[in-house]
Amino acid sequence: MFCNRCGTELQPDFVACPKCGRRIGDPLSAVAQSRLENHLRTLGILWMAIGGLFLIPAAGLMIFGQSAHFILHRQEALPHLFPLFIFFAGSSLLVLAAGGVCVGLGLMQHQPWARTVAIILGVLALFHFPLGTALGVYTLWVLLADEHGDEYRYMARSTQ
Repeated sequence: MFCNRCGTELQPDFVACPKCGRRIGDPLSAVAQSRLENHLRTLGILWMAIGGLFLIPAAGLMIFGQSAHFILHRQEALPHLFPLFIFFAGSSLLVLAAGGVCVGLGLMQHQPWARTVAIILGVLALFHFPLGTALGVYTLWVLLADEHGDEYRYMARSTQ
């Protein structure tokens, strides 16, 4: 008997292919594996793109926060914490941008930690309508198709 995906010779007692990880005799698992395999790269690219989009407002807010006292120096009503608050908002967006880029790279490189972090960020992204919601739904649809993460863990082990 041979694996339908990679052609490796299989022993009768094998539950999964030792080379590609495809479960033997489980058609639902084959559908889930193909979904993960087909969409993982796209998902990684989307996370990196969203991370890159967060860089634009992050840089703008950080620059504005640093230079707000120069721009608005004649306004006495301006609280002294306002520039600090703006800079902090930009810094938090910068952390989100870096997280999106790291998760995207991790998913594309099949890093063991990336699936868990992407699921957590996917749930959090659901609240950022409309792009975040779409990315969150897509992330959960792709990564939760693999019931227990077996295929992703196998993919992570095979690239190391």
